[in-house]
Amino acid sequence: MILKLVRPEQKYADQVMKYKKEMKANNDSFDGCAGLEDVSTFSEWIDFENRLKQKYGDGYVPSEVFLAVRMNDDKVVGIIDYRHPLTSFLMQYGGNIGYSILPSERRKGYASEMLRLALDICAAYGEKSVLLTCDKDNEASRQTIIKNGGTLENEIIDDAGLGKCGIIQRYWISL
Repeated sequence: MILKLVRPEQKYADQVMKYKKEMKANNDSFDGCAGLEDVSTFSEWIDFENRLKQKYGDGYVPSEVFLAVRMNDDKVVGIIDYRHPLTSFLMQYGGNIGYSILPSERRKGYASEMLRLALDICAAYGEKSVLLTCDKDNEASRQTIIKNGGTLENEIIDDAGLGKCGIIQRYWISL
């Protein structure tokens, strides 16, 4: 195992804020980052419950947020969140799990490992299957989902404007 999933804690504060800076500089979306793009400090970010309830109102869904940390050097290489239960919006567009990998750490197999570890967590919460979505043009995410057992259910028009190409692919993974 290359990675471990850990709950965000103060010892990773600087790395998380550098993560935000690198993602922003790369003009990336903050998928699975629990609103990291909206905050200016780590302590503001980890107040997930209050902050995200304010942001989403009735559409708020509790989530389990984890940092993917490389074990040999304790570096944060990714962020993943598991949202449960699914609202109608998440059922249509967002799914149970969102994730991202630090731009400088991509193409190293971290996303697949991070998702595999998160699926174990979902199973421990009693999930029988989880929904993941990705932009049709996001080849890396599609391959990560498929590698972890994802089966394409359908493609839908991205009426929510979440992606870049206008089509969202919806995948189910049985646990």
